[in-house]
Amino acid sequence: MLIRSLAVAAVAATLSLTVGAQGRKTERVVLVTLDGARWQDVFTGMDDALLRSVTAKDVDVTTTAAYRRFWAPSAAERREKLMPFLWRTVARQGVLAGDRAHGSVVAVANTHRFSYPGYSEILTGQAHDDVITSNAAIRNRFPSVLQFVRRKLRLPAAKVATFASWGVFSSIVESTPGETTVNAGLQSYDSPSAVVKALSDVQQDAPVPWDNIRHDAFTFAFAMDYVKREQPVLLVIGFDEMDDWAHDGRYELVLDALHRADTALERLWTALQSDPAYRGRTTLIVTADHGRGRSGDDWRRHGASVDGADEVWLAVLSPDVVLRGEWTPPAPLFQNQIAGTIAALLGLDYREQNPDAGRPLPVLTR
Repeated sequence: MLIRSLAVAAVAATLSLTVGAQGRKTERVVLVTLDGARWQDVFTGMDDALLRSVTAKDVDVTTTAAYRRFWAPSAAERREKLMPFLWRTVARQGVLAGDRAHGSVVAVANTHRFSYPGYSEILTGQAHDDVITSNAAIRNRFPSVLQFVRRKLRLPAAKVATFASWGVFSSIVESTPGETTVNAGLQSYDSPSAVVKALSDVQQDAPVPWDNIRHDAFTFAFAMDYVKREQPVLLVIGFDEMDDWAHDGRYELVLDALHRADTALERLWTALQSDPAYRGRTTLIVTADHGRGRSGDDWRRHGASVDGADEVWLAVLSPDVVLRGEWTPPAPLFQNQIAGTIAALLGLDYREQNPDAGRPLPVLTR
């Protein structure tokens, strides 16, 4: 049975992150973001009421493909059907937080509650509400943890990489272009693999109904090829389709996108654990950039005026984190703590770059 709560004494001992050089096993970090993925879907699986609300009135919802694939009587069964890797592997070997139904709170600190401010908060460790106010592809003036890690560890740009489906990532992840490796949106991807190179060409002929976005399948294929060839120390993968389908009111396709993302996570983790450069020395962090509304059609939306859009979640699978299962931290967690956590896992103190960044996540470590 998964852990629902931890002993108070054990949790109290985690109030400051103790990842340090001594005993630290993590040498590489992979951060995966699932744009706008609702904590409700992650922790309870398919929402029957939402699926019914988007199903034609003359159609029996129980006959739909989504219902047949993802419905089960209990929340535990539904969530495992939707995201089997997350619940069969990450939840048993790592830790998840953000199930507000059981008092586990993870939130965004920025007040805008949409993508650019969320990703910037995740990667810089701080909300900049007065500067980052839109999703426009404007260069982020604030340096990210990716730039910090590259500089402190004296890595070549190839060893710190981002692959994202949303093209605006190119502007978000680094304040100075070219300091890290970034491939986002419909940007071509060069590979010695003829198959992967063909995929790069095909992405131009596989349009999506949204601007500056490519299918997550291309993003994942390029990222996997890059991991195999370059073995980055710090990798960010940004999936996007679950948010896009939600805005379009296609809840059944949101479920499909989440399930595909979970399959991608399993393939990624399997590949990492089969590579000696990564096996036993890699931390995987999975989270979302913002939440969604709680009531009625608000599940389609997010933003400053939408209740629930500040509610996110996270999962950590790491050789340095000894917590297991679902975690209810003694105080709310914020996504501005992720940058500091990434740095700490690599033996660095992110306060050197940003003293105002959120402190590393209070997770039990070896």
